[in-house]
Amino acid sequence: MSSKRKRVFISAYSCSPGRGSEPGIGWNTVKQMAAHHDAYVLTAADNRTAIEAELAVRPVPGLNVDYFDLPNRSKWWNVKKTGPSRQLHYHVWQMAAANKARQMHDKLGFALSHHITFGRYCSPAVAGRISVPFLWGPIGGGESAPASFYGDFGRSGRAKEHMRSFARWVGEHDPLVRENVDHASMVLATTPETADRLKAMGASKIEVMAAVGLSREDIASLGAIGMPPTDGSAGPIRFISIGRLLHWKGVHLAIKAMAAAKMKLKDAELWIVGDGPEQARLEALAASLGIAAQVKFWGRVTRAETFEKLGQSHVLLHPSLHDSGGWVCLEAMAAGRPVICFELGGPKMMVTPEAGELLPAVDPDQAVTDIATAMQKYADDPARIAAAGEAGKRRVIETFEWESKGCVLARIYDRIAS
Repeated sequence: MSSKRKRVFISAYSCSPGRGSEPGIGWNTVKQMAAHHDAYVLTAADNRTAIEAELAVRPVPGLNVDYFDLPNRSKWWNVKKTGPSRQLHYHVWQMAAANKARQMHDKLGFALSHHITFGRYCSPAVAGRISVPFLWGPIGGGESAPASFYGDFGRSGRAKEHMRSFARWVGEHDPLVRENVDHASMVLATTPETADRLKAMGASKIEVMAAVGLSREDIASLGAIGMPPTDGSAGPIRFISIGRLLHWKGVHLAIKAMAAAKMKLKDAELWIVGDGPEQARLEALAASLGIAAQVKFWGRVTRAETFEKLGQSHVLLHPSLHDSGGWVCLEAMAAGRPVICFELGGPKMMVTPEAGELLPAVDPDQAVTDIATAMQKYADDPARIAAAGEAGKRRVIETFEWESKGCVLARIYDRIAS
């Protein structure tokens, strides 16, 4: 607990209980901050139903939620807010919500403001437009796939990477974003890559902090997932990849690694949970490499079914090439699964050498070879799986429990408010 409770303004456009990614970060952060301060949260109106249902069952003392929506929902605002349209809606929402935030400040007199979601360094934050000390983040998005991997992405994937780079450049020169940089008392960057971009924009006080976390209940629930036998009595060694099937997620590298290690991993399986625009290409790749029988595509499943699949697997394979977060790595570690990932972005902030295999990302050929070697290590030595799994569990409890993260943020609040 902080020594003195303060009234604080928190902007969390994406904020919803019982979910992962941005909505989960928003909800869990505001929930934790309400334990330390009187938290006044401004969020998008489409979060109202889920939040009010949760608070009706589990009230959170100190948490006050206000909802803001854009006008004229009968027109273009009333689109399916996904992908680019969601980003546009977010950008306009941040600008339009400024008056609402100032009205709340005039009425309540906040000691500080805090922006949580979206956690993008190159997008504006309404919390930075109130004349009080301003905490920005954790924010990410400064990560990039190494250029040597672009050849693997195909024409569409390469175009998307170039568009992403251009969009970040535009955001870095947005006057509202520049205003946030100038106003921020402190910026929390999710990765060193994002910190470097913020420094180049002129941010002076930056600390690196992962945005993701798990509650004590989630840690206990995931920790109770049993490990299937590793002696082959209940099936082969299974590697699992979980997430949207996008070009930069690197699932094609996992499939190629499975093929490269085929002789030593002849009884192993690779389970792929999730769907996306790359699925047909990935299925064709597995078939062309002669390992279609070893690669199982489960498609998009529920959260509960995802954990069921995780419980039937031994090792998480997460070869993402620019991930600010990597929530699935944290969940797998909490479940006692080693993680194979690159020394890039968010996963690098979570996974230690004791809890998995952190691999360099030099070029596709090197990456495939190193992934295959890491897979062979676990397949050949089940004791290594158990040891890494226990190390991962300890790491999550010590560093990524939401309650502990809330205490760290509360101390930061005290520092910048004073």
